[in-house]
Amino acid sequence: MSKLGSISAVLGIAMSSAILISSPSLAEQMKFEAQLNGLQEVPPVDSAGKGTAQITFDTASRDLSWTIEYSGLTGPVQAGHFHGPAEPGENGDVGVPLETLESPIEGSATLTEDQAKILLDGKLYLNLHTAEYGGGEIRGQVMKPAM
Repeated sequence: MSKLGSISAVLGIAMSSAILISSPSLAEQMKFEAQLNGLQEVPPVDSAGKGTAQITFDTASRDLSWTIEYSGLTGPVQAGHFHGPAEPGENGDVGVPLETLESPIEGSATLTEDQAKILLDGKLYLNLHTAEYGGGEIRGQVMKPAM
């Protein structure tokens, strides 16, 4: 191999290595969703309210972002939170409060390592609270979408 060919080969390997090392492809953008209703509250509530949440989680930065749409509630949302750890039918502590409350609610937060584990273990839920249902009017478990 000529000297020029050897230099080209070394540069090619170096560039490939640099691309692999600096590539954010090791991060994964995971999609989650939640279907919110009164029957998932603990204890269940009789509400015509319903909602959906589309959630994205970046595994490298631990950034969680969401869009939540809801309708049919008994009044304005007074508080909203992601809670956990909790299985369906259980209550958990407030983990991430929602900053805005009007539908559609859009927001983001950086999770702690413990919160990220709760999400990935399927033990995170979303709860929207109204004046009539201070403990929560609609709730939904955050799950990976069905394939």
